[in-house]
This record gives sequence, C-alpha cells and structure tokens, in this order.
Amino acid sequence: MLSILYQDDALVVVNKPAGLLVHKSPIDRHETQYAMRILRDQIGCWVYPVHRLDKPTSGVLVFGLSSEVAAIFSAAFENHEVEKDYLAVVRGFPPESGCIDHPIRETAMFKSDKGKYEAKEARSAITHYQRLATIELPVAVDKYPASRYALMRLSPVTGRQHQLRRHMKHLSHPIIGDPKYGKSNHNRFFAEHIGVERLLLACTQMGFKHPLTGQWMRVRAPLDAAFDQVLSEFGWSAIVDDSLAMDRRLGEEQSESCSCLR
Repeated sequence: MLSILYQDDALVVVNKPAGLLVHKSPIDRHETQYAMRILRDQIGCWVYPVHRLDKPTSGVLVFGLSSEVAAIFSAAFENHEVEKDYLAVVRGFPPESGCIDHPIRETAMFKSDKGKYEAKEARSAITHYQRLATIELPVAVDKYPASRYALMRLSPVTGRQHQLRRHMKHLSHPIIGDPKYGKSNHNRFFAEHIGVERLLLACTQMGFKHPLTGQWMRVRAPLDAAFDQVLSEFGWSAIVDDSLAMDRRLGEEQSESCSCLR
C-alpha cells in the first residue's frame, strides 16, 4: 500500500518510499513491484505517471487519472511551472545558498547504447540550493580528522536525469547514500554507525496548478523513519519543521539575485 497524500477525480499524489521504481524499467527487470502497478491495484483504476523520482529517492509523486490530465501535467513540468523542494544530507559544508547552472547529458542504461548517448548534447540543468544546517563530527571518515555534513534544501528548475545527485557532486558535496555519485567511505559510515543505508534525498513538497481547475496546490510528504533518524541524531528535526512551514521563497529570490555556479 502506498501512502496517498491527495486524491480527486483528476489526479492522485503519493509518498513514494525509497527503493521503489516509479514504473517498470529494463534496468531492473527482476523487479515486479513498482509504484504505478501498486497504485493501480490500490485504487482500482489505471494511473498515468507525469514525472519520475529515482528509485532510491523518496517523496511526492504525482499520477494523472487520465491521459489528458497527464499530458497537461507533463507540459507544466516541461514549462517549469511546477515547484519542487527536496531535502538532502551532503558531505561537507556547501555555501549558504546559490544556484548551479550545469548542463547534463543523459547517460545510457546499457553499454550497447553508450555511443548513441555520448553523441547527444548536454541539456540545460538548473538547481537552486540553500544550506539549512551543519554538523562536524570528531571522526576521521576521510583524510581529515573530523567529518562535516550539511542539510540542504534543493529546488530544481529543470528535471534532468539524476540532476540533484549529479549537481551536488559537481558542487563537490555529494549526497550521502549515493552509490553512483557519492563517496563510499561516508556512505559506509552512515550505514555502520547510524544504521542508515538509503540515499538521503527526499522530495518533501511540490506546488502546482490543478490541471483542471487552475487552483494552486501544495502537497507535502513526511520523511521516512530512516531519514528522521539522521535528523534526530544530528539535532536537525526542529530545523526541518521550521523550513517546511515557511512559504517557498528560495527559487524566486535566487533567480533574481544569485550568480549561478557553472
């Protein structure tokens, strides 16, 4: 069963758990459970995905209940009319705020397709970010005598493949728990000493116009137990509560004032 955050006659919004595919994928042929199938069986009708979350990412996931609604919603994503906010725990202390403007080239799922994807041009990718909290632990996880971590609020303008994970790596502050773009020694530290192995990236809220009524909506998703455990361990729980209660200002402020890191 998926946790339903909102549902009406046009759309349904769920809180996708980490480790669940959005839809069937040739990358994970052995997987028989995916959000689209689970939700279809749960509510008793066909559902149409309008965007994606990576398998290890949790949080707000929207489905249309008709192909027409899905098309409207997909266009809103393409036109950057949907506001998305994520929480992430990263290695190191990034700047307090800013934006990353770094194009991303889609990568091949299979080695046989590598040449075809390498020939494609990188596409524009923009992410606004805000540092919410930091902690320094007296543990030598890497080459330094202490280890630093930060809680980040990430607001992608575009929606490229693995955008947030690749952008944080580009910033030299990879997301904890990321086996592809992260640092394995820090990932092991969190797994062995905190008991958390998941990618610490979650879509916590999404704002959009209802595809039929035009009414502005904001849907929020609670964090799972593993993510909450990290926040509690580092004393960040109250900071997250305050951040989620605030009106979304990051994108508007930074689009006017920040110079993007390329």
